[in-house]
Amino acid sequence: MTSPAEDEIVLKLLHTADWHLGRRFPRFDEEAQRKLSRARLDAIDRILHAAERHLVHAVLCAGDLFDEPTPDRAWWQELAKLFAKRTWKDRPVFLLPGNHDPLTLDSIWMKEQFRQMLPDYVHIVDRESFEHTLSDGAVLYAVPCMSRAGQSDPTAKIPERAPGDARIRIGMVHGSTFDAVDCQTNFPIHADAALLRGLDYLAIGDTHGFRFVPPDRLRPPTIYPGAPEPTAYDERDPGHVAIVLMTRQREARVQKERVAYWTWEQARVDSLDELRALARRSDLHNRVLRLHVEMRVAAPEYEEAERLIEELVGTDAKHGKVGILELDRSELTLDTDSVASYCASLPQVLQSAIERLRAKVENPEERAAAERALYHLYRLSRKAG
Repeated sequence: MTSPAEDEIVLKLLHTADWHLGRRFPRFDEEAQRKLSRARLDAIDRILHAAERHLVHAVLCAGDLFDEPTPDRAWWQELAKLFAKRTWKDRPVFLLPGNHDPLTLDSIWMKEQFRQMLPDYVHIVDRESFEHTLSDGAVLYAVPCMSRAGQSDPTAKIPERAPGDARIRIGMVHGSTFDAVDCQTNFPIHADAALLRGLDYLAIGDTHGFRFVPPDRLRPPTIYPGAPEPTAYDERDPGHVAIVLMTRQREARVQKERVAYWTWEQARVDSLDELRALARRSDLHNRVLRLHVEMRVAAPEYEEAERLIEELVGTDAKHGKVGILELDRSELTLDTDSVASYCASLPQVLQSAIERLRAKVENPEERAAAERALYHLYRLSRKAG
């Protein structure tokens, strides 16, 4: 999408959503969980830097900023500190409660200590009739989630455009549009809600990947910026914010900007060449990689595969090449015939042990241990040779 001329831009917005501060990642070890949790705060810092760099007039945060309505103290204190680092006066930030962190009496949004820590430029959307003038010619309407689940369209609470109202009208809600793939039914939003409510831009949160309905003559853009840091392997295009440029003609031009550190990836290797290629990659340091190794190799190749996997995983003395690795090597198997061939020079007692171990390989419960023992016998034969 082409950018309008600078003199045509009358309003710049940064639209973000789905921070999910406090999200837990129990599938990972403690160190990985700390990395992923900290990354969410670091992403917010980068978002606020982007707002400064683009000289936006306002920052829209469209829900699910916390992973639950009553997050641990550390999370809301750290968020408040990030805001307090800035002394913005003419760049308001709007925080919208989503379905993960709805506006309830006991939620973080009603906690007086949290509210007092926020600078004056940060506004919590704490009522369904929220309206804020962004400039002489622009207004924001925002509707918070009041519960974890609901079947009403939140945009229905946004007033329609009155006759003669020429202002730029921005909407902000949290929910799922009907045109979404794998659409949820939680707070369903009509795909044409922006048009129906007379909005020039509709900022939405909920879907974790960047997605938008392209603007045309009949329909203003409805945008999901996605989560600024990914939260799962199956998310489509996460890790961004939307930079929104509004023109004098009330047309929105949207630019996608990446702010994530981590990239989540799934990979399957079924040959030694593929494993070598993976180990040579220079972009693994910021990968959350789920790796499945599935191949049957002779003893010398098994030794190389072990070395390459160690490079990826790391050791107690050295970090691995992959930032965070989930490894499934259950299908990395040793060609036991090759072991018997390479170990022919070993004493007869070890030859007998090899045959017993080869028999155990046929038992799925004993296979892994038997293959490891055969591999060590192969290494012993190399040293003896």
